[in-house]
Amino acid sequence: MLFQNSGLVVRTITLEDHLLLVKWLSDPIILEFYEGRDNPFNEEKILKKFYNRNDETFRCIVEYEGIPIGYIQYYLLDNEDKENYGFFESQLIFGMDQFFGEPNYWNRGFGQLLVRSMVQFLIEEKQAEKIVMDPQTWNERAIRCYEKCGFKKVKLLPKHELHEGELRDCWLIEYNSN
Repeated sequence: MLFQNSGLVVRTITLEDHLLLVKWLSDPIILEFYEGRDNPFNEEKILKKFYNRNDETFRCIVEYEGIPIGYIQYYLLDNEDKENYGFFESQLIFGMDQFFGEPNYWNRGFGQLLVRSMVQFLIEEKQAEKIVMDPQTWNERAIRCYEKCGFKKVKLLPKHELHEGELRDCWLIEYNSN
């Protein structure tokens, strides 16, 4: 377990979780906001994207009161990403991404609880100086959540992410630990 806060638990992903990810990432309601409805996942695709990787991304399952409700990942930005985003190479900057796979947990404050808890974890346990995300500009609900948690829009990233057959604009948003 990475951490827990008010019934919320974030733990490292296990192989047994792959069927949860298949369920969530084959659901058009979830895919509308994460990966795209034209990009459903099957078991093979889940294993390739989330398990068979040699990268520095830490992948986690989010539970609330023992029920798996979502996914979150974090990673240290490399120097190339820092340069592309206009940051200093010497800064300790983490990126994070998340989604709730159970829509009945949407719009109930769980997003803020998760984001605030992960920010606290990254600052206290990983000594993060900044934390960044890149939500698509049209995802206003997510952006409002992130802004309520202290993130600020810092840069428009035109045509940054392929989503449902289109390159979509994203916001680079950041949280400063100072």
